[in-house]
Amino acid sequence: MEQIFPYVSAITNLIGILLFLGIVWWAYSSKRKKANEASAELPFDLPDEYRKD
Repeated sequence: MEQIFPYVSAITNLIGILLFLGIVWWAYSSKRKKANEASAELPFDLPDEYRKD
């Protein structure tokens, strides 16, 4: 059992790295550009809370 632990650890580490890189690739892909631009504008589309009349 002690001899398999380093392999399991290495495999789970590799899966984690691949998963992280996949998420980063998906987030910055050209298909998400429109959604990313819309999300970046959300804070500026909110009305001002402290409007002085």
